[in-house]
Amino acid sequence: MRALAKKFNEDEDTWGITGLLHDADYEMAKDTPEKHGLLLFEHEKNIPQDIAHAIKSHNYEYTKVLPETKMDWAITCCDQLTGLIVAATLVRPDKKLVSLTPDSVLKRMNEKSFAKGAHREPIFLCEEKLGIPLKEFIAITLTAMQSISNELGL
Repeated sequence: MRALAKKFNEDEDTWGITGLLHDADYEMAKDTPEKHGLLLFEHEKNIPQDIAHAIKSHNYEYTKVLPETKMDWAITCCDQLTGLIVAATLVRPDKKLVSLTPDSVLKRMNEKSFAKGAHREPIFLCEEKLGIPLKEFIAITLTAMQSISNELGL
């Protein structure tokens, strides 16, 4: 999210915090996906409105809170892509992000049987909603993840 904020000349801290918090309720909502992105706000009331809306809307298919801003769409598109990138990393012999390329991620993305839990539709929206070609979007996300690979354990 910070890399996308930088691309759009937006506040990297706000976008970064959004990325960090967007799945904060994931474990609590694992059996009720329609609540994912909403449960956090039953416990935390002090999250700024723009961050709260992005978090609520990143799971819009269930929450019915529609993405509106670039930040909303960025977290929506990024969420599924980062999961796919992690899955693509874990099937590599070295299990290292550094060995992935945008082309290898794109290839995996087009394999319908690979990482079935990663919904591709939101990823493809990067072109329409963010104005970023798919391969460039993958490259931005992958490069950002590679820059923190130690922290990610990958």
